[in-house]
Amino acid sequence: MQKQTLDIKQEEKKVWDILGHITDPEVPVLTILDLGIVRAVHYDANTIEIVITPTYSGCPAMDMIAANIRMELLAAGYQNIQITHVLSPAWTTDWMSESGKEKLKAYGIAPPNARQQVCNNDLFAPHEAVQCPLCNSYHTHRVSEFGSTACKALYQCDACKEPFDYFKCH
Repeated sequence: MQKQTLDIKQEEKKVWDILGHITDPEVPVLTILDLGIVRAVHYDANTIEIVITPTYSGCPAMDMIAANIRMELLAAGYQNIQITHVLSPAWTTDWMSESGKEKLKAYGIAPPNARQQVCNNDLFAPHEAVQCPLCNSYHTHRVSEFGSTACKALYQCDACKEPFDYFKCH
């Protein structure tokens, strides 16, 4: 029984290692582990189950992510693969890895703030202070609630004048 448990843990570790190389199709600098969308890996002798949560409930990248997971696991010799999408608890930027946030900044996308500074949804409330990933200035302003994807907002730096995406907190 103990050997079987050890074998299962070794297989699950192998699967986590494989998942650590799968990138997000919308932000290819991040892996799906950096994003924190992989919630669990379950393995038994017949089936490998990967539990994933989308960053947004309608995230168009989730089908591609699931297909990439399936292709990588098939290439590694796994046959019976189940990918389970869960919406609760809802994904939060708190699940992102610190190295993922650093990768975003190096890529030119402002990573999510550690915590939201503006909790008021009032139309006239101030916008969240977002640091420019290029020059590090906080003198920025939001241009659009949505950037290149629904999970990002478009900002512009008032110091260096460059536009940039901000990976929104939620």
